[in-house]
Amino acid sequence: MTHTDLNGQLDTARADAELFDLLRIPSVSADPARKADMVRAAEFLHAKLTGLGFDARVDATPGHPIVFAQRQGPAGAPTVLVYGHYDVQPEAPVEEWHTPPFEPTVRGGRVYARGATDDKGQAYAHVMGADLLLQGGDLPVTLKFLLEGEEEVGSVNLGAYLTAHRDALACDVIVISDGSRFAKDVPSLTYALRGISYVEIHVQGASRDLHSGSYGGAAPNPINALAHIIAKLKDETGRILIPGFYDDVEPLSDEEREMWAKLPHSDEAFAGSINARALPGEPGFTTLERLWARPTLDVNGIWGGYQGEGSKTVIPARAGAKVSMRLVPGQDSHRITNLIGEYVASIAPEGVTAEVRDLHGGEPVKVDLDSPFVQAASTAIESVYGKAPAFTRTGGSIPIVATFREVLGAPVLLVDLGLDEDALHSPNESFALDDYHNGIRVSAALLQEIGKLGR
Repeated sequence: MTHTDLNGQLDTARADAELFDLLRIPSVSADPARKADMVRAAEFLHAKLTGLGFDARVDATPGHPIVFAQRQGPAGAPTVLVYGHYDVQPEAPVEEWHTPPFEPTVRGGRVYARGATDDKGQAYAHVMGADLLLQGGDLPVTLKFLLEGEEEVGSVNLGAYLTAHRDALACDVIVISDGSRFAKDVPSLTYALRGISYVEIHVQGASRDLHSGSYGGAAPNPINALAHIIAKLKDETGRILIPGFYDDVEPLSDEEREMWAKLPHSDEAFAGSINARALPGEPGFTTLERLWARPTLDVNGIWGGYQGEGSKTVIPARAGAKVSMRLVPGQDSHRITNLIGEYVASIAPEGVTAEVRDLHGGEPVKVDLDSPFVQAASTAIESVYGKAPAFTRTGGSIPIVATFREVLGAPVLLVDLGLDEDALHSPNESFALDDYHNGIRVSAALLQEIGKLGR
């Protein structure tokens, strides 16, 4: 079967109908009331893969089930493991949806539904890619699927599952589609993800809230202290001041900087897309370089004191903030978490205690661009889109990717099929049907190209 055959044989109506059935299942992993729906979604995928001749099963975990399936390819063929997730974000705020979040609705060539792009649509494109290949014969590789139901709540049980099933999951390459391409008319391959260190800063002053008249001027104020701490995390240019923070950062190569400079990016258009008046950040780096290859520190939330209607003149007993640090290749999330803990304690003003609590972390990932699997993916993408993909990084984090690589010892291919405009995690999430259909073709072509590597 040639790539031209792939374009001609795809039954888009059937592919759409099957995806829409999956999107109708409200598989919200964070909602205990949706537990039965989580099982229903897993069983839907199990039935589909079984119908395609895969040896499939639904494995229980302490949380939501994992679907595992495999189908043997020709002797000596490479083994490909496709990872995706069938759980979705909560639909709230429902009132901001133009159509019901779990009733797929097509408008302007897009399907609107929770999970349309993250990640049901992208994951199901790979299932339908296998379906497309099987219409013309057998698979050119040994293909395995691992579809979990807890990605949106931190994949809390997946690490243990990978370790317990290491032999069954053994593969030559892991394929993941759970992100965005560079632009609608720019096919791309993602070759690096940022890691993350996510912490809370807790500042404690007196043992109770105090009257600001009786105690003001003498008692420590945790909100003032927290503001002082936050102000000392970065300088006025945006450079992070935590000692040792940048020590292990892998520098950008000249080739990468030149490659990204050629991409059709406009700072003005980017700022306009978020209604921002400026794009502040670390000096000496372009916007794309800051987004993809430089570490960051952002305060994500802050609390303390009275926030109700009217006035209440108190000095609060405590205050706090949530802080995320995106990390780049070379950095270690555990080390960074320790560094911010030591630094915050050292700069806490007199009279308060400041504690940093580790919420979660994940390691950055970088893919070798010289890998034969990357070249296979590039060829597959070009065969569908008619142009070679751009090689890009992404500012986001998928912590489980590093775990996959560590436990299974296989390289990862990040073949993103969606777009930022799909509004993942937001009301009115959508997925362009053209992107879904091309994703199916890319998946099938990718398996064909990987299959050639074992000959």
